Formats: sequence, structure tokens, C-alpha cells
Amino acid sequence: MLAGEAAPLGATVTDGGVNFAVHSSVAEAVLLCLFDEHGHEVARHELPECSDGVWHGFLPGATAGLRYGYRVQGPYRPKLGLRCNPHKLLIDPYAKALDGPFEWHRSVFDYREGTKPETGRRCELDSAGYVPKSTVVGPGPPPDTPAPRIPWSQSVFYELNVRGYTMRHPAVAEQDRGRFRGLCNGEVVKYLRALGVSAVELMPVHYFIDEHFLVERGLRNYWGYNTINFFTPAARYAGGDARAEFVDMVNTLHDAGIEVILDVVYNHTAEGDQRGPSLSFRGLDNAAYYRLASNRLHYINDTGCGNTIDADSPVVQQIVMDSLRYWAGDLGVDGFRFDLAPVLGRRASGFDPAHPLLERMRKDPLLTERKFVAEPWDPGPGGYQVGNFGPPWGELNDRYRDNLRRWWRGETRITGDFARRLHGSADLFEHSGRGPSASVNFVANHDGFTLLDTVSYEHRHNEANGEHNRDGHAHNYSANYGVEGETDDAALNALRRQQRLNMVATLLLSQGTPLLLAGDEFGQTQGGNNNAYAQDNETTWLDWSRLARPVSIFEEVAELIALRRSEPLLHVEEYLHGIDELRPGWPDIVWLSPGGLPMHEDDWRDAHAFMLLIGADLDGPRALALMFNGGDDVREFLLADYRRGVEWSLLYATSETAPGHGHPLAWRVPARSLLCLKATFG
Repeated sequence: MLAGEAAPLGATVTDGGVNFAVHSSVAEAVLLCLFDEHGHEVARHELPECSDGVWHGFLPGATAGLRYGYRVQGPYRPKLGLRCNPHKLLIDPYAKALDGPFEWHRSVFDYREGTKPETGRRCELDSAGYVPKSTVVGPGPPPDTPAPRIPWSQSVFYELNVRGYTMRHPAVAEQDRGRFRGLCNGEVVKYLRALGVSAVELMPVHYFIDEHFLVERGLRNYWGYNTINFFTPAARYAGGDARAEFVDMVNTLHDAGIEVILDVVYNHTAEGDQRGPSLSFRGLDNAAYYRLASNRLHYINDTGCGNTIDADSPVVQQIVMDSLRYWAGDLGVDGFRFDLAPVLGRRASGFDPAHPLLERMRKDPLLTERKFVAEPWDPGPGGYQVGNFGPPWGELNDRYRDNLRRWWRGETRITGDFARRLHGSADLFEHSGRGPSASVNFVANHDGFTLLDTVSYEHRHNEANGEHNRDGHAHNYSANYGVEGETDDAALNALRRQQRLNMVATLLLSQGTPLLLAGDEFGQTQGGNNNAYAQDNETTWLDWSRLARPVSIFEEVAELIALRRSEPLLHVEEYLHGIDELRPGWPDIVWLSPGGLPMHEDDWRDAHAFMLLIGADLDGPRALALMFNGGDDVREFLLADYRRGVEWSLLYATSETAPGHGHPLAWRVPARSLLCLKATFG
């Protein structure tokens, strides 16, 4: 084997062979192990050179398709954070493809069975038969369809699970269901276009494994937040070449004008805590990848998943950047949603919005063209960081979800907060110089109740997860309106439908970037399970037959998305504060009581109803009025102070009872409903 080069990391196909480079600052030697198509080890080569902690070598005659793995010879002292064990075959952290399944077996652990890691008794069982083999991948064709590049202000995200979205879709061939190819199906794409969303946000598709405790229960990881490789598309989502099928999906969606956003998990890995398996990072250079406790044996667990990547480590920063650039540049991804994003800015002292990793992401020339969305919280100390990421980040806004659910279920003491969320949460995002689009608003996402379950269940029903119904959120700000679960009561179903429309209409008429959970538009239910991470079955697979049932609100949601797209006042790029005027005496934004008078502090304390007027000169005067009635009675709303040659017409109403008006400036708004009106200027 020849010396080769230390960069780039991974297995790189060049003229005459393949260059291998892998980081390990603690290794005494690194062995490159080669395998045949049956998984049998056929050769070993010691990487001949080490440059600044990178072991490298060039294998003449090697080609794409070669299966390989690493073994690391070095110190095994878990109490010192050293976990080298040459009996463990390790996945290349930079592998672009993996071949073969992962199986839970005693050999995948680096400590001896029946002992604890701290005893330092090394397991000498060979794990090669139970871990996927890294596979050399040559240059592949990049996406050949131009990306849509949709502005933030025009974006409507749609969160879906690759597997669950098409497993029960009647138009998708059985062999394509639950796979990237399923999302290429013509009927699926036609549906997405008819709905009108601008981007699909895919739940994790990086290669992940099922946790040991789930396998023991006969369950699988459905969500995918258990990554073991940051470059390889999950094999379970492909029928053959996962990379090629992923790129085909990107091409198909781009051709339809739809962006692809990836939910990525760089905060922890599937290796878990000190008792977890040794599959890749741990066996290569444990302390370079993970944030270790002061005793060096245990892991800082700011993620709740057993370990936390060390964002201060240059090795971690490089692999995160290289992974993002690979998915964006080589595979055509349009943006990323970062799971537990504060971890990426964590120092030993806590979260730092100017962390070097976040700065590198922000300044990278390729990534500046992509959208970044932070899940701005983690379970660690000081982990709730909503509003603190700064430009160019968008952030999931859980306060929006909570305030909206609470107000529509009848709480009034939070009406002021509800209004702030409608406004785009300037209290959270404007201080950093960002506009309303930074607030990624949602009513429901994968983590929690679906929209239908939010109006059908007051309590979680997670028994199928095998955790005695103790997992998942205990407080969902939901309401069942008298009956727990689905019912045949026509009046109750009508009320629930109305409340679903109220929430989704509020979402799509609010300032900010809306995110919809796939299936909410036709009444998907999980039977009250609000933590369905382990339910890879009909609990979570979308039931497309519901599209044809009364529970569906697809047409209304599509209408609202189209309305949002066509009306620029629903997605302004800067916050309005009532300082500028549309006309003399007519502020660009004003909050009014149903009687048409400006809201004062006392009016907000127990308000069941209010309205919002927005106006701006956008190639001519434009104005909208949003009327909210959260009470049980019909309310009359007056617009008399804003007459001045203006006529108001109805754009949208959530109530099936047509709103009426005694004269053009007085509107009767039915109980538990909202109206959107548009001004016509004479």
C-alpha cells in the first residue's frame, strides 16, 4: 500500500486506485480491512502514514464498489476516554455508502459481556459479521434539475417521513412504497403541487439504526433520530443504489418546483452512552468526537440520547461542514432542519450563538444559498434558545404552537401572546435583525399530537411504545370537547373540524414561515400517540383513504396556501409596528376591539375576540382585516373608523355559517371562527 494523501477524508477514487484517509489521534495503527460481496474479510492493509492525526494510504487498482472497514490498534482505557479495540470493525465516518445490515450482537460492544466498561476488560469478539461495510463510491451525477430557490417569504414547509408518506398510497407500486422512489410517483407529486407547499422537509434520511431496547420489544425506529453515518442515505429508503435514488427524488421534486429540506441529526450518534456499541466514532477517536464528563468514562448527555457531539472539536466541525456541503453540493439539497441545534453552538460553558461551527456554517459560500432551520432547544442546561440563533437562521417556534392551541381551545389570558405570534414573534426575532420569516410557525409536527388528535384527545395514549405511557409530552394544550378519541357524533365532529380549520387558517394567515405536518390536511390520526417514534406501522403511515372522507380539509388548506401566496401582506419581509401609515390616520398595523377601537392593555386581559388590520402601499394601497372570535357566541365587528372610501370583501372564513353584515362595515363573526377580509380602495 502506498502513502497516499491525508485529504480529503474518506475513500476517494482517483486514477489508478483509491485513497483512504481517516482521523484518529489516539491510534497506534489503523488497519484497512477489505471484504467480498458475501461479507467475508479477504485482506488487511495497515495505513502507512499518519499526518496530524489523519491516517492515510493509497491502494492501487482499487475501484468503486470496494467494501471495507477500519480496525484501530491503540489504548483501551475507558476511564481515560480511550476506546480503541481492533476486534471491532468500524464504519468510515466519511463513507458515502454502506452495504449489509446492522445486527445487535454481543460483539458490537467493546467491553466484555457481563462486565462494565469501567473495568477495562476488552471484548475480543470480532464484530465484522454484524456491522455494515463501508463502500467506496465514485463521483456520481449531481442533480440535473435547477433548484427552485424559493424566497423565505414565499415558503410553506411540509414535514413528512419518507417511509410513512407512501406506505399506504394506492398509486405507488408496492416495491416503491416507503422509499425515495415513492416520492417520485406522478400522483404523489401531483398531490404536492395541488396542495401548494413550497418544500418537503424530510425527517432524517442519514443512515440510522434501531435502538437495542426497541429491537427487544419488536419495534423499529420510525423517526430516524439515531444516526450512525452523516453521508450515507438510509438503505431502508432505497431499493438499490440509495444515493442515485435520492438524487432522482431531488430531481423529480425540483422539476415540480418543490424544494427539499433535510432534517439532520449532528447532535449525537447511535453509539449511545458508555454502555453503547462501538461502531465508528467511539472506536476511532472517542474524545475527539464526543463531549466527555470530567471522569472521561461517561458522556455529557445534553441530548437525552446518551451522548453529545463536541462542537468545539475541529474534527467534529470538519465532518459537519463536509457533510452539509456534500448533501447540498453533490446531492442537491436546498436546506437543513437541525435537530437539537443548540448542541452545534455548545461550549463547556453553554450555548454561544457566535460559536465557530455556527460561524463556519453561516459564512460558507455554498451553504449561504441554502435554508437553515434550527430546532432551538435541547435538554441540556440552558438549552432553550428560541430567538437566539441570529441571521440567516429560521427557528422552529414552539411558543407559536402553544399559544395558538391554548387560545383556540378557549384560554383568554394569553390573548396578548397569541397576537404576538400572529405578528411574527417580533419579541423573539427582531432584536437580531431578522424579519418575520425567521419564525417557523407550526401547529403540529412529528413530535406530538397530529392536528386531528389535538382536537380529539386530552391525554396521550402511548401504550404501544412499551414505556407504560410515561413517554411523550404530558401537556399538549389539546381538547377533546367531551369525548376522548374519534366519534360518530356529527355535532362534535363539526366542532372539531371547525377548530382544525381555525388553527390551520391562523397558521397560514400569520406572519412567519408556516410548517405543516403531512396528513393534517386530510385528518391523519395516531390514535392519541404523541410520541410515535417507534411505530413503524399503520399508526403512523398516512391513511390516504381519509382524503375521501368528511374528516379531510384538503381543499381548504390548499385554498389557504394559495391565498397566502397571492397576498403579499401575509408574508411581509419586515416587521410592521404601526409607525408608517397607509393613509393619513391609518397605521400599517393596528389591533382593534370588535367595536373598532384600538386595543389597550386592559382589553387584552380577557379578550375572546379582536381584529388585526394590516396595510401597506405595495404598487398601490392594500389592506387586510383578520377577525378572530374565540368565544361561544356570534360577535359583531365594526370597521367604521377605516371607511374612507374603502369597501371590504370576504377572502376566507373558517365557519360554514356564512358571515353576514348589517352594512358594509359591520361583520358578524360566528362563534369559534375567523374571517379574512380584503380592502378595495375607491
